Amino acid sequence: MANLLWGNVYYQDRFAGVLRQEPGERISFTYDEHYLAGHHPSIAHTLPLRTDTIISQSGLPPFFDNLVAEGWLEEAQTRLLGKRRVSRFELLLAFGQDCAGAVSIIDPDPERRDAARPDDPMDIAVMSGRASLSGIQPKLALVRRDGQFRPARTDELSTHIAKFPSSRHGDLTANEYLTTKALQALLPGDDIVDLRMGHVAGFEEPALIITRFDRTDDGQRIHFEEFNQLLGYPSHAKYEGSHKSMPDFIRQTPGCLPAEIYRLYLRILAGVLLGNTDMHLKNFAMFHTEAGLRLTPAYDAVSATLYGYNTIALSIGGSAHIPIGEMKPRTLIRLGEEFGLSKQAIAMAAGQLEKRQTAARNAIAECTTGPAELRDAISTFMGKRWNGTFALIGKALSKKP
Repeated sequence: MANLLWGNVYYQDRFAGVLRQEPGERISFTYDEHYLAGHHPSIAHTLPLRTDTIISQSGLPPFFDNLVAEGWLEEAQTRLLGKRRVSRFELLLAFGQDCAGAVSIIDPDPERRDAARPDDPMDIAVMSGRASLSGIQPKLALVRRDGQFRPARTDELSTHIAKFPSSRHGDLTANEYLTTKALQALLPGDDIVDLRMGHVAGFEEPALIITRFDRTDDGQRIHFEEFNQLLGYPSHAKYEGSHKSMPDFIRQTPGCLPAEIYRLYLRILAGVLLGNTDMHLKNFAMFHTEAGLRLTPAYDAVSATLYGYNTIALSIGGSAHIPIGEMKPRTLIRLGEEFGLSKQAIAMAAGQLEKRQTAARNAIAECTTGPAELRDAISTFMGKRWNGTFALIGKALSKKP
């Protein structure tokens, strides 16, 4: 019988406990007694501090499951481990040293997993860095040294992430750059992820380089959780929820600020205006702070509708898979009502976007990134979506029920 898997879990640089495979499909997590005695923070909202063992009856607990890589990176990691099939626990043990947030998972016996000897630069970087990152497109964890970006090594904590063009969508990185620049213009008072187009040492093609908001300037980990983790959903369920579940969580969780519900609503409206249909529960997150949970910067802004992804990721008003081209002003009003916002707040959000429309289009036009056709497509979609939906919100709000 094969030995059961287990790994040491760290919060920042402190040993926090042990994640262990149990007979069957069960996986347990147990906090270390010294970690508990030190009154350190819980490692996850769904894993409160406790002395008894926490058992997941089927696979990794959702917090850990959402730390496992997705898409291209998951496939690359599986291939590099030299196996046809690899469990999510095995992937986390092999590549959990540099995860999102402040938690890392260290394999106590890593040597047995170095099956491959890769030749491709991307594969070498994946194996050397041992980072676990979400998202479907090719990406690497980076550090910046002497003004140059290069892939992070095993003994380094990454400070940036590089995204490379997708084989299916060659202009995906340019799309994200342009959409994020437009989002920054639409929401000038909000916190949006910092990014740029640049080069990574050892790679010819340019990459989208994103500053990690979960790292300090001196390389310390900052803890945050995606809403998929906060709500206790496994990674594969990121599309199965509703927008409403996020404001409900903020409203019901001690220490959260109700004002952030409006901020979240405004981000979603701006995303719809830009054609970002892929706003699922892993694309919104909250920092753990001493005062309570707070929204992280907005990230992963892509005008996905340009690639034929034409339905909204999460449900609104109990309706799932709403086509973005058929969204009515009443749909966005219903979303605001689900968020618990007044008519005045909903109108104020639409009014703010109206004032910033021109600035957003100018931000796209002033960029030299990507083909002109892509810049025109994002701007054209904004105009159509505004005239077809957003411009009518005020009129719809004034109608008697």
